[in-house]
Amino acid sequence: MINSKFFGAGVALTTPFHKYGTVDFTSLGALVEHVIAGGIDYIVALGTTSEAATLTEDERKAVLDFIIEYTNKRVPIVVGIGGNNTQQLIETFKHFDFEGIDAILSVTPYYNKPNQKGLYYHYKSLASISPLPIILYNVPGRTAVNMNAETTLKLAHEFSNIIGIKEASGNMMQIMNILKDKPKNFLTISGDDSLTDSIVSLGGAGVISVAANAYPAEFHHLVKAGLKKDFEKAHKINNSLLEFMEAIFEDGNPGGIKAALSVMGIMKNNLRLPLVKVNVPTFNKIKTFVEEYKSTLKQ
Repeated sequence: MINSKFFGAGVALTTPFHKYGTVDFTSLGALVEHVIAGGIDYIVALGTTSEAATLTEDERKAVLDFIIEYTNKRVPIVVGIGGNNTQQLIETFKHFDFEGIDAILSVTPYYNKPNQKGLYYHYKSLASISPLPIILYNVPGRTAVNMNAETTLKLAHEFSNIIGIKEASGNMMQIMNILKDKPKNFLTISGDDSLTDSIVSLGGAGVISVAANAYPAEFHHLVKAGLKKDFEKAHKINNSLLEFMEAIFEDGNPGGIKAALSVMGIMKNNLRLPLVKVNVPTFNKIKTFVEEYKSTLKQ
């Protein structure tokens, strides 16, 4: 069953850049190796954290091709393909080269602010032509529209190739309603690192994580413990990373996680405008955590 590929901890991979803005493929390879060695269960390429919105079409293709080649089928790969022009997105789905890809993560249409009926027909249109399973992505903090539980459940029950949702609304009542009434094999995936422990304990399938770029092993073990109902272990791992999870989002994503990865020596701390590096107090907070956490692991 393809759904089983996405139980566990996925990582929303960030994109390293050189000082003058070109993609740093050497560091991208190091990051892919880091997360796979840490036990990450699958990789999400070209998601929000990748700064895909600032990559050219050629760069997106080059980054995706590199990730596919470097991963070499060691873990499944999900590709982020979303937009606010349904017809254009349909054409993209029809002509995209999905070789080496296992599923599509598709964000709700942004800026247009469609109502629930519009959201339903948007995803219905994609599901009717998609060659791969679709994971819905609800992140109202970025899109200015929330897909409610009723719409998510309607899509989940009507389309077998809509296999899950990355839920980043932060609305636990909404998430619990999805968990309560979803089809058995439909995946409810946390889109908020800090809610992963709670969502998995309630029956969620795992997380698509930002923080796992830095700490893949911890998120793998956190989710694995939760799925096995070893909640004491899951809570312990979660609590050890709470400060980090808060700090990396303090000045926005992916600024925070890139700061952490730069301290860890995995990539340079470079972003593309309109994103900039986190403020100095935030960077120092992240740096202190990374260094102290490393010392703790050595004890």
